[in-house]
Amino acid sequence: MSNRKLAVGCAIVVLGIAACAQDDSSQTQSRSTLTERQKDSLIARSPIPGAKAVQKSMNVADSASARAQRAVDTSQ
Repeated sequence: MSNRKLAVGCAIVVLGIAACAQDDSSQTQSRSTLTERQKDSLIARSPIPGAKAVQKSMNVADSASARAQRAVDTSQ
């Protein structure tokens, strides 16, 4: 097999693979614009296993944030 035939064959294969590639730019724009907190809140209210743990962790994080904010307020 000549080098020219090999190069043409490789080019056809590469072009074929490139034509089959999926364009992710359209999927990126259709993704949800919810924040991480909103997503966690939706999960916490769902009936799936572990949802209560998500709610509990959100409550603990809120409490810690409130304590930290109070500590900053009292130190000023």
